[in-house]
Amino acid sequence: MSTIAIILSVLAIGSGATLVMDAWLVVLRRLGVRTASIGLIGRWVAHMPRGRFLHASIAKAAPVERENALGWAVHYAIGVVFAGLLVAMTGTGWIQTPTWVPALMFGVVSVAAPLLVMQPTMGSGLLASKTPTPWANCLRSLVNHSVFGMGLYASALAVAQLV
Repeated sequence: MSTIAIILSVLAIGSGATLVMDAWLVVLRRLGVRTASIGLIGRWVAHMPRGRFLHASIAKAAPVERENALGWAVHYAIGVVFAGLLVAMTGTGWIQTPTWVPALMFGVVSVAAPLLVMQPTMGSGLLASKTPTPWANCLRSLVNHSVFGMGLYASALAVAQLV
């Protein structure tokens, strides 16, 4: 595969997997399950150039203009970066013949990002420890990232048909 084909494949796989996870989150919301606001990710990132990396509560931090748009952009960029890491770990041959085990395992491992980095710096604590239901929140994150992992696989299958 050419470098351009690999880059375009990773973009498609990461975006597709993120879209699958977002569709899952829409289903959860319609079932009455609370999900995090993507805008808060934008707020968190927007405060970084201002020197603010840690928040007691990102929800109480000063809102930032276009935080929702920034949050969505960051959300999809992270999905693409994760897809790139998966391809880097499995090799570019995985794009042409994807298998579900590495994708699901990578989705499960990717839950470390919100639980160990994002939530603590946004005020929810390590492993959501400062939330009213830490273990339920951790389990929900694990399921969401497992769905992302299956989205990696499904998106890679679609890309493999095109490559």
